Amino acid sequence: MKTIKTFNKIIYYDIHNFNVNQTLDCGQIFRYIINDKYAVVYSKDKMAKIYTYADRIEILTDEVNYFYHFFDFDTDYTAIKNELKKDKFLSNAVDYGYGIRILNNDCFEMLVSFIISANNNISRIKKSVEYLCTHFGENKGEYYAFPSLTDLKKASILDFQKAGLGYRANQLYDTISQLNTSDIEQLKTLNKDEQFKYLVSLKGVGEKVANCILLFGLGVKDVFPVDTWINKVYNALTNSNETNRKLITQKLSQRYGKLSGYAQQYFYYYFREQNIK
Repeated sequence: MKTIKTFNKIIYYDIHNFNVNQTLDCGQIFRYIINDKYAVVYSKDKMAKIYTYADRIEILTDEVNYFYHFFDFDTDYTAIKNELKKDKFLSNAVDYGYGIRILNNDCFEMLVSFIISANNNISRIKKSVEYLCTHFGENKGEYYAFPSLTDLKKASILDFQKAGLGYRANQLYDTISQLNTSDIEQLKTLNKDEQFKYLVSLKGVGEKVANCILLFGLGVKDVFPVDTWINKVYNALTNSNETNRKLITQKLSQRYGKLSGYAQQYFYYYFREQNIK
């Protein structure tokens, strides 16, 4: 048995398919802490502490079912990696990022977080997101919840500027003003093309950000977000100097099909960590 659930704990024994640091530090989530003893991850108004041992990973949380789905424990990552490693160019990246899992995060949280992420670095993104949580999210005692749409409608452009959003402050303010809770729920019912079209209609959501929201917030796995690192991947793969990221997205999505999102994460983590140019 790979996974055991109790009333307040998930025990996961398949350690070759889950590395906590790799999963949290590969650009798909911005609310986490990693220290020498354990990691903490936050999603919506929920928290989990994660302990890594030689033969297992233990996740302590009051929201066992939520985090079981969040960490995608029903997906067979061995099969995914074996399939992707048939591509010789990707094989080293899969081996290097062996423990990455794509998280099933909250759609609204991903929408806000990836608007903030545009042309930004992870450290600054984390600080901005945490500012919004502490100033507009519910106080849960040990931590603050990610603010709801209703919470963020109380924020002004100045509030977003104080969060360190820079030019993104106006974009996020406009998008929050435009959205209703029903819009987010309706978005989840649309097909991929309709979701993409709606997302890019929002201020601050370009094609790359839209694909990140699809992948990390809506569970759409056949998309391939392209940033600076993935641009480098493509040029190394094709021995070219291509800069048209829309074309790159199309080509890589065609190459990796339904596993595009997984391939993107392995590529991104490997090239970024190795600083391959």
